[in-house]
Amino acid sequence: MSKISVLIVDDHTIVREGLKHLLRTATDIEIAGEAENGRTAVREAKRLLPNVILLDLAMPLLNGVETARQLAKEVPESKILILSTYHDDHDVHMALEAGAAGYLMKETASADLLRAIRETHRGNAFFSPQIARRLLRQTQNAFRKNGSEQPGSPSLTPRETEILQLIAEGKANKEIANLLTISVKTVEKHRQSLMDKLNIREAASLTRYAIAKGVIRCERPLLVRPPEPAPETVPAATHA
Repeated sequence: MSKISVLIVDDHTIVREGLKHLLRTATDIEIAGEAENGRTAVREAKRLLPNVILLDLAMPLLNGVETARQLAKEVPESKILILSTYHDDHDVHMALEAGAAGYLMKETASADLLRAIRETHRGNAFFSPQIARRLLRQTQNAFRKNGSEQPGSPSLTPRETEILQLIAEGKANKEIANLLTISVKTVEKHRQSLMDKLNIREAASLTRYAIAKGVIRCERPLLVRPPEPAPETVPAATHA
């Protein structure tokens, strides 16, 4: 009987090491690989095709929700299991919408984690008990309600969300272009589209918006760059 292959994705080395130590205690689970950020996770998942991807939410370069969204598209056969210290309603709903099959709190018991990996591999959903109770209560309340939904925030494309995170992390246009393998001009167009949609005019406000919406986590120092100067134009020569 083949083992369940797991890709571990977390930006903290000590967390990855602890998870590897735990997974090695299970005879039916094997570690396919690991990744320290979302962008690497997508690349490794496409290469390794693991059965289950154990994914943190707060990561540099590409946050967990956007990573889950790309993984669900690129490797739909892999089951995504969120393991995070963040577990408010917004985080849980965003992760599920992005394609996660389960959601565990990092303080969960080790036995629950192994069981969650097995259950998600079988195609079942699995949640920490606290999260499961909240989801049940919200579902029950939704059946009782008949009010209309309030209008939400402006809808951003996946690419705009990627660029929003990189801007908020202090990356310059050229750095973003290199990371995403697009032109600087394309980055500038996406940046302008972001500002138009959000009615924001400076990078500092984009960063505050990204934190407020959970695109990045304010758990490490952030660099906010000043606006990049427009390209210099050479004046036309004048003739006497």
